Amino acid sequence: MEYVVYYRVSTKKQGKSGLGLAAQKIQVTNFLKDGDSILSEFTDIDSGKNDNRVELQKAIDHAKKNNAKLLIAKLDRLSRNVSFIFHLRDSKVDFVCCDLPDANTLTIGIFATMAQHEREIISKRTKAALQVRKARGHKLGTPKNLTNEGRSKAWQTTRDKATNNANNRRAAMMICELYGTMSLQAIADKMNDGGFKTSTGKAFHKTSVSRIYKRYCLNK
Repeated sequence: MEYVVYYRVSTKKQGKSGLGLAAQKIQVTNFLKDGDSILSEFTDIDSGKNDNRVELQKAIDHAKKNNAKLLIAKLDRLSRNVSFIFHLRDSKVDFVCCDLPDANTLTIGIFATMAQHEREIISKRTKAALQVRKARGHKLGTPKNLTNEGRSKAWQTTRDKATNNANNRRAAMMICELYGTMSLQAIADKMNDGGFKTSTGKAFHKTSVSRIYKRYCLNK
């Protein structure tokens, strides 16, 4: 298989250091099989909120021109905006994501919609909670006496939650796709074999599969 590879790092600092880019290249290398080849590589250095990706469009055009497949290290490297992922889907380019190799034009749309919906809900809840605290007389902002250790722990907690949310979305997307094609226990076994965990860090079973399906898939 011939691939055109697309990478994205969010800051110029990451681009110069190569840290974020190196991690994505490792994912791509691990994904490739014997006989696969890379025709070209394109890299955007930009914010995830910016959907004007010049290099990605070049990668799409190059893949279509050479009848190759577009390879992306991580789906969240594309965009935080659902409309942009739909643009990729509608471009008719054949693509694959290293972290979601089974994704297709249907499931990537489900994943993107769920991700954006989750962001909107979190944003609304955060704003509402801040307004309540402000109304009760609490002073908003970072306390001056917050230590570097406290900031470090807060950052680690935020990163862990973001990682768990991404895993939860990927798990839900897979369940939405598989539900009805096999038994609940078979789906649970497939999730466990793929290394997925529930939001509480436990293995999947048929009850958790059913619960996630009702929560995420029925109202998509």
